[in-house]
Amino acid sequence: MTRAGESSAEHLLAQPAVQRVPSGQIQLFQRRGFADPSLCDALIALIDQDRRPSTLADAGDDHYFRTSETCDLNTEEDAVQQIEAMLAALSGIAPEHGEPLQGQRYDVGQEFKPHCDYFNPDGQDWTKYCSIAGQRSWTFMVYLNDVVAGGATRFKCIGKTFQPETGKLLCWNNRRADGSENPNTLHHGMKVRQGVKYVITKWYREKPWGW
Repeated sequence: MTRAGESSAEHLLAQPAVQRVPSGQIQLFQRRGFADPSLCDALIALIDQDRRPSTLADAGDDHYFRTSETCDLNTEEDAVQQIEAMLAALSGIAPEHGEPLQGQRYDVGQEFKPHCDYFNPDGQDWTKYCSIAGQRSWTFMVYLNDVVAGGATRFKCIGKTFQPETGKLLCWNNRRADGSENPNTLHHGMKVRQGVKYVITKWYREKPWGW
């Protein structure tokens, strides 16, 4: 039985063109061509319009750990409503379990060093971020453009690297089968070497989003 806030391999693999990455350590999937170029262009324009420096939960002393820019996308925009509906259909997760959609922009030299998307249960920001909606369950990320060089997403624990490609979606379960956080989801948004990289990210929670 699927828990609230969860997708499943069975549901995802029943959707057109979804591929599972072979691994016993992580549930990781991709779908090429998930978003068409015109929708990607519309989302890029929204990110450029409202971007700001990205932040971190439990930020340490490494001020260069995450150097991208972030945008909280306006739910009233047609492009945002369209991609949200597509993600809900693909994931099978009730929309109320989703965080607001975010966009990220990476210029030359910018990166997000190896990290997991779930919140550290022992971290100082646990109560701040998880007291209402609980832990992050699934991550859905869509590349919005091709990148001239660099900008790949590397999952070191399973030796798999994904190159940015317009409209390609990656998604993964941040937890193990027993519900505990899965450290094998560690991933690195690698430095852009040439060009600019745009992505959108949708995180789902174990409880309804309550802010």
